[in-house]
Amino acid sequence: MSISKNEIKRIRALSQKKFRDESGLFICEGEKLVSEALASSFQVEAVYRLEDIGEEAMSRISALSSPSPALAVVRMPENRDRLSPEAAAAWLVSSGTGKDPVFLGLDGIKDPGNAGTIIRLSDWFGIDGIFASEGTVDIYNPKVVQATMGAVFRTRFIYTRLDRLCEILQHERIPVYGTFLEGENIYKAPLPRGKAKMIVMGSESNGISAETAARIDRKLYIPSFGNSGSESLNVAVAAAVICSEFRR
Repeated sequence: MSISKNEIKRIRALSQKKFRDESGLFICEGEKLVSEALASSFQVEAVYRLEDIGEEAMSRISALSSPSPALAVVRMPENRDRLSPEAAAAWLVSSGTGKDPVFLGLDGIKDPGNAGTIIRLSDWFGIDGIFASEGTVDIYNPKVVQATMGAVFRTRFIYTRLDRLCEILQHERIPVYGTFLEGENIYKAPLPRGKAKMIVMGSESNGISAETAARIDRKLYIPSFGNSGSESLNVAVAAAVICSEFRR
């Protein structure tokens, strides 16, 4: 199997959001991720294997520091996972009918590794869906996809106006929690079971935006038990703690 110069150029361009949005395509790399893509409902446009195209060609299309054994070009869902706040709220209400529905909100999470890890954690803890502000990193960024370890193909991820979504949820009497440096101790706070709720996580540098924070019902924080000078936890680590507590 050979790969043309035009194919190489097209695949390399998918490392940039502009070209991902224009084409509706993204890449995933590694045997595990490619296998996950093929087993998912996503449409796989093409698969390139190191043994077929050679190391030089694979290194040219790879977004990794060293080429992986396999790379797939995958088509995004048709709606690109972008909904109006009203449609997002309607989806949450209709989806939040399970035993103990939990949803996450990501407000301005910029780091691809953190975003990908949170998606992976959400898959592990059975989170019912993730809503993200438009300022959050693109879910189809190659580094995000890589960090999800395949969870990107199993997790419903919706971009929307997070502040407006939280406002609608308040009217629907669906509790919205947020993580802050001050608030209720997560280990002592009574956490509801059996009904839908959303937990908003902010970026490490800026936290939750003022607009979204104004729509949060309860503020939670993770206490420090040490004497270190750390001011806060990595947001992905914080998400793991929060998800674990809500699933206990």
